[in-house]
Amino acid sequence: MCSWFILTDKCRSANRPNQGIRGPRSALTDFLSSQNIQAHQIRANANARRAAAALAAAANVQNNADGDDDADDDENEEDNEAGGSTSTTASRARAREQKKQKQEAAIAKIKESKLYIKKKQQKLAREKKHKRKRGGDSPDLPESDSDDLARALLDEKPGPVPGQMANCEICDKRFTVTPYSRAGPNGGMLCSPCGKKLAKDQNDAKKNKKPKLAAQGGGGRRKMQSRILDGTYHVGAKPLMNLCIETLAKNIQLADGLGDLPPRVVDLIARKLSKHRLLGPDTLRLFLDPRNDAVSLYDAARLSSQDYVTIFQQVTQLKKLKLRNAIQFKDEVMQYLITRNLNLDSIYLHGANLVSEACWIEYLKAKGEHLKALQIYYMDKHVNDAVVSTLKVSCPSLTRLKLCHNQEVSDDGIKLIANLVKLEHLSLQLIKKTKTDPYVAVVQSLGKQLQTLSLKNIADVDNRLLDAIHENCTSLKKLRVTDSEHMTDAGFARMFKGWKNRALVFLDLQKCRHVDPAKPRENEHMVGLCSEGFRAIMTHSGTNLRYLNIHACRHISAAAFEEVFAEDKVYPQLSKLEISFCEEVTDFIVGSIFRCCPALKELNVKHVKVPKGRILVGVPNAIGMQIEGVDD
Repeated sequence: MCSWFILTDKCRSANRPNQGIRGPRSALTDFLSSQNIQAHQIRANANARRAAAALAAAANVQNNADGDDDADDDENEEDNEAGGSTSTTASRARAREQKKQKQEAAIAKIKESKLYIKKKQQKLAREKKHKRKRGGDSPDLPESDSDDLARALLDEKPGPVPGQMANCEICDKRFTVTPYSRAGPNGGMLCSPCGKKLAKDQNDAKKNKKPKLAAQGGGGRRKMQSRILDGTYHVGAKPLMNLCIETLAKNIQLADGLGDLPPRVVDLIARKLSKHRLLGPDTLRLFLDPRNDAVSLYDAARLSSQDYVTIFQQVTQLKKLKLRNAIQFKDEVMQYLITRNLNLDSIYLHGANLVSEACWIEYLKAKGEHLKALQIYYMDKHVNDAVVSTLKVSCPSLTRLKLCHNQEVSDDGIKLIANLVKLEHLSLQLIKKTKTDPYVAVVQSLGKQLQTLSLKNIADVDNRLLDAIHENCTSLKKLRVTDSEHMTDAGFARMFKGWKNRALVFLDLQKCRHVDPAKPRENEHMVGLCSEGFRAIMTHSGTNLRYLNIHACRHISAAAFEEVFAEDKVYPQLSKLEISFCEEVTDFIVGSIFRCCPALKELNVKHVKVPKGRILVGVPNAIGMQIEGVDD
């Protein structure tokens, strides 16, 4: 029984896998493991270096011995010839042949090494540079030069291998060579302190090396097009104020305050920081001056509800509040504003869709009597007809109202706007489909005092609105009617002909055109703004018009453009013109536009030649735009 157990244990031990015995690990072992370096690899590399050094030393000894043999052969050549010993001559020939074969094998081995390839490439580069200066070809390195280079490397004295002692090339200190020892500038070895110092100097030299300037290509064009689209492009050198603002934006973390800068400059700084997403809780303090009565933040997405409360706490004389992307402006902030002794004259809120309907009504009832301007954007379903109905009683001094992208305002809410008897500026862009009658009611009630009328995306509104504007509006300076699919060219012509309103300064009629995907260019009933309406516009308002947008009014004919911008016509105030996607526009028409509009600064169109000092928007790349001459 005992023998059976012994045999079983032996079988079990024989079937067990080999289990290595692990001991404590040293700090060096841990460091090498973290650097993905293995000890057996270091040992193999060291053995390879020792073998290479031994082979090179043996080759040198053999060369010396062969040289002595050659000398002895020369001295004894006469004796050999005299003796006529055939066997001795044959043995010497075999020795020379063996020597030649060994040398060729060593040269072939050296030619396969990385050091030889590197040296050969360096020599080829020098040869090519020399040939290029002389104007000749740059052939490959000849075979004889390759052999000479290999023999030179073979004759070089090998450096010390790891484990040997050597003197430092710089400080002449005796040290032990390791696989990590650096080579000196003259081929010697360096000790650890000198090697570290040399590596640091080389890294500093690389950092201080002047970077290559990028070619003036896509990056410059992209920046220029970005400034054009932002409306900040300036022909020629940038103004000093813009350069200072850009420098401040790049080093905004170093700024302690804005000092006594004028409000216009502070506003430009806020726009610049918002564009680069630099406006946050840490930079908000720059714009909270207790002496100011206005705060304008164009990207408040990074601000929290407490940051908005901080604004009301520090700017105690606040009258005008402008916040874009105010996504954390909630009921609690509005409640705090209600409880404070702050009576705002102007509120501009964009994206504050977390303020509830009840909170809006409560604020308007509590603070609405001081409110003169209310501009609210993207409030989802919280600003509705009930909120609009509160304006009549709660905001008797309201002169400016703008409702943009609010989903719940309908035709009933538009009719309620007609009760705001002091309203002078009205802008509406609603999500729900609306009809013509509510707009006509507003124009009939408020038309005589309206200075701004902006109605966007009114696809179902027809010519009755244009007739109401013609009959009731006599003080308009800015008119915008866009995306209409039912207004006709006759309606536009009828509105502007004999209109008692003074010449407009701003006119936007973009996308008032016939929409039929099946027959886009056929317009039998002349829907939208066409040639007659365009002629009537320029006849009525051309002398005072500064901004004109007829984007996508594609049924205006080339004859109408040529007549409006004829040689005898001049539009001295027109500075911005948008005529993109007007299919009849040609290079001749664009040239006529620049001739008739001496103050024109920006023209939005494609593939035309632009006089020097003017801005052209809509060019996809630099090839599509050419700057002419040196004279305007």
